[in-house]
Amino acid sequence: MKQELIDILCRQSFKYTEEPSFKLVSGRMSRFYVNCKPTTLSARGMYLVGHLMFNEIKDSPASAVGGLTFGADPIAVATAFASAIKDQPVNAFSIRKSRKDHGIIKWVEGDVQPGQPVVIIDDVATTGGSTIKAIERAQSEGLEVVKSVILVDRQEGDWIIFVSTWKMSLLYLREMNC
Repeated sequence: MKQELIDILCRQSFKYTEEPSFKLVSGRMSRFYVNCKPTTLSARGMYLVGHLMFNEIKDSPASAVGGLTFGADPIAVATAFASAIKDQPVNAFSIRKSRKDHGIIKWVEGDVQPGQPVVIIDDVATTGGSTIKAIERAQSEGLEVVKSVILVDRQEGDWIIFVSTWKMSLLYLREMNC
């Protein structure tokens, strides 16, 4: 499954240029760009991501999985779906980029409650800033972050210290040989 997902990511989600021409969320310029959404929103990609992510988190105490919208959303939903198929249900949730300012004012949407153990996920990481923001927002809503999983780490950030702090698991892009 993992190799098939890597193949799809390389075909559908990876772009490369000789000169740095892609501006990243971090503000950095890069020679390569990864947009996981064409993969995670495709039927086969969703199936593979959901099963692989569920296998990565199934031994954790987490009862929900989610991250910063929009990159984490299809991964969280696919993981929840795969968990239900395996009769080990894990709910999905989403963390807003900006706090809702009407109704119930909160960062997190989904069937999660304060004190609940959760896994924070992300599709692509460069510096880890989005993942760290998701962890902080989940904690501010009272969720207990027990693990974090990144689908693709661009291996361009100086954030390796956070890997051990947040029990992160990574699938390294440079090992993908796109």
